[in-house]
Amino acid sequence: MLHWTPEAMAESTTDLLVEMGGRLRHLEEQNLLRQRRVVDGPQGPTLVIDGKTYLAFASNDYLGLANHPALLAGARDSLEQFGVGAGASALITGHTSVNEQLEAELAAFVGAPRALHFSTGYMANLGIIPALVGPGDIVFSDRLNHACIIDGARLSGAQFRVYAHGDVAQLERLLAKNTRPHPLIVTDGVFSMDGDIAPLPELLVLSEKYDAWLLVDDAHGFGVLGPQGRGSLAHFGLASPRVLYMATLGKAAGVAGAFVAGHGTVIEWLLQRARTYVFSTASPPMLSGALLVALAVIGTEDWRRVHLGQLVKRLREGLVGLPWQLLPSETAIQPLVLGDNQLALDVMADLRAQGIWVPAIRPPTVRKGTARLRISLSAAHSVEQVDQLVNALRGAAGRMSEGLAR
Repeated sequence: MLHWTPEAMAESTTDLLVEMGGRLRHLEEQNLLRQRRVVDGPQGPTLVIDGKTYLAFASNDYLGLANHPALLAGARDSLEQFGVGAGASALITGHTSVNEQLEAELAAFVGAPRALHFSTGYMANLGIIPALVGPGDIVFSDRLNHACIIDGARLSGAQFRVYAHGDVAQLERLLAKNTRPHPLIVTDGVFSMDGDIAPLPELLVLSEKYDAWLLVDDAHGFGVLGPQGRGSLAHFGLASPRVLYMATLGKAAGVAGAFVAGHGTVIEWLLQRARTYVFSTASPPMLSGALLVALAVIGTEDWRRVHLGQLVKRLREGLVGLPWQLLPSETAIQPLVLGDNQLALDVMADLRAQGIWVPAIRPPTVRKGTARLRISLSAAHSVEQVDQLVNALRGAAGRMSEGLAR
């Protein structure tokens, strides 16, 4: 049995802290050190960040619902009826009647037989993927899939194969060589840092041909794409019992949480075996109350999606001719690739000096050499605010060019 003296413990801890401090300095030297900012007040086109008001293009609140009065009222009503916390996991006493109603309405909204509600999108994928596959199985994943998909696949113990972004031909070559039964294909519906939409019709064809599951993470498509905002599958008019549809509820829906929808048998299996569902305290019922209202707003207020599309067009036309690459995207995510980490930080700082907040995204969130500004638009923005951003970016590009010339 080991016996540690206080001196030995202090020396050991010091060594660990010195090593960790060195790693932090290395991140700083690479311009990869991240910093949290303190936000006061509700989400909206303008934000108070570190005590200063900015015009913000940084939120995933794509429809402008995060501070919608009807959602606030829905949360208050559920708060008064159910209290603050759920008190237990959903399989104990945490599954309230408002949670049950939310799952039923989510399933109906996306045209699936059944849905299961999770506390977050990250927790959803960490639970769904290991419940579907394990050692002896295989997962095929788009190279640009979100980190929670990658982590879920690794946690499952299944073999993990990556295909080039959107490369259906390469995926088919990998599937053709596969000898394991019922492989899992997993993809983002809308890719969070590039803003493009996955080739879902082609992926569904491959899943049918090779008897595979298809899991679609539609975190950035739900509420925005498809008729009434029913998501990327509805955008393409797709439906199949071999598809599992996952979406988050803290982006276009404006609240928090996530859900997975699909065949009733599969959802029941996930309820029994998704560890992040079984062993997590259920989400507060007041959030489900707000989400029920959000679903109604998403389904009826089409003007929000129409206006958002007009803003996307306005921004893209305004940024033509900039020295940086605006990636092709028809969604609310408009990535402006600058390449160099320091340049991305410098342009972000230039915009901040002009009272505009756009986040600089650097590795490991994106690939090395593709640091960018991730411009995210919301139906709450006005045309005039988008024009202000365009003018600010053009001014920043001029100042960066002058600095290089000197």
